[in-house]
Amino acid sequence: MPLALLALAIGAFGIGTTEFVIMGVLPEVAGEFGVSIPTAGWLVTGYALGVVAGAPLLTVLGTRVSRKKMLMSLMGLFIVGNALSAVAPAFAVMLLGRVVASLAHGAFFGVGSVVAADLVAPAKKASAISLMFTGLTVANVVGVPAGTMIGQSAGWRVTFAVVAALGVVGLLGVARLVPEAGRPEGVTVRAEFAAFRNAQVWLAMAMTVLGFGGVFAAVTYIAPMMTEVAGYSAGSVTWLLVLLGLGMVAGNLVGGRYADRALMPMLFTSLGALALVLLLFTFTAHDKVLAAVTLALIGALGFATVPPLQKWVLDQASAAPTLASAANIGAFNLGNALAAWLGGLVITAGLGYTAPNWVGALLAGSALLLSFLAASLDRRRTGAAAAAPVPVG
Repeated sequence: MPLALLALAIGAFGIGTTEFVIMGVLPEVAGEFGVSIPTAGWLVTGYALGVVAGAPLLTVLGTRVSRKKMLMSLMGLFIVGNALSAVAPAFAVMLLGRVVASLAHGAFFGVGSVVAADLVAPAKKASAISLMFTGLTVANVVGVPAGTMIGQSAGWRVTFAVVAALGVVGLLGVARLVPEAGRPEGVTVRAEFAAFRNAQVWLAMAMTVLGFGGVFAAVTYIAPMMTEVAGYSAGSVTWLLVLLGLGMVAGNLVGGRYADRALMPMLFTSLGALALVLLLFTFTAHDKVLAAVTLALIGALGFATVPPLQKWVLDQASAAPTLASAANIGAFNLGNALAAWLGGLVITAGLGYTAPNWVGALLAGSALLLSFLAASLDRRRTGAAAAAPVPVG
């Protein structure tokens, strides 16, 4: 595999780390700025909304420059945002830093997927894209727990300074290793948006918002839930995040494998099981062992939905794979924002730190219902196409 893929994976690792590490240091950030945990949850919501806005906007703007220059610009935004978070004198500045960093997220994965595929032979395109996304997956196993540990021992500001440094490494890697190319040929804004005339694309993204939102309803407030409800020490949160990350890695691999064989059955199974496990987490969160097991299952089932959802979106928007890919990353993060906000509401209402779990169950259950609708519409379309008379030449 080309070394350029390593540069893309490092960038993905840094982006994945900064997105999720805030959950492990949320109590420390809230304490330093003197805000409540639900208010600090806006650091998750703000990041997610930034991805939602930045993914399609910057991807479309990226059609005007070479993909290498676009990737370098995106990593520059990422560095600035994390550096600003590290030195933020007030909560509002911290939130601004999170939003700036988030603007690079969706577009980096959308453009990076195309670059990764172009670096290898046609038969290895999927493997190349998978290798880049491995950086995001590994971030949940290594980067997030390590960042949480650093944040709890040396301070959360050091965590974000280290993440900014990772961005510098990723930027230098892209500059040195990714080959230069001209502007993509035949790519226009109109062509990119044409695929969104298909109602199935919007339905698929709604499934993404609700399905992955179910995961984030629970994990956004995982630190206070595990310390205040399950009885774990603050230091144990790091290892619980490792467990969550391992579940994500396993679920992503299983989801990808079986989505290629039977996409919709895999989606039905993962979303249905996710809704059930999230509902059970309301009760298992009160026991250390059961809480740990359930957390791993949430990670596995949550990321088992990612490959089938991503493939479904790309299948429905084959005319604009780059924008569709970036927009779906935005949809994942819109779900994150929605879930973090709803989770904060039920906590503020006095329903306790386990209340976000049943919110997540409702979101995942709603995504399951939409998946049934999407499958039904697809069967009708396929049936209508098969029944259509064949023109006689």
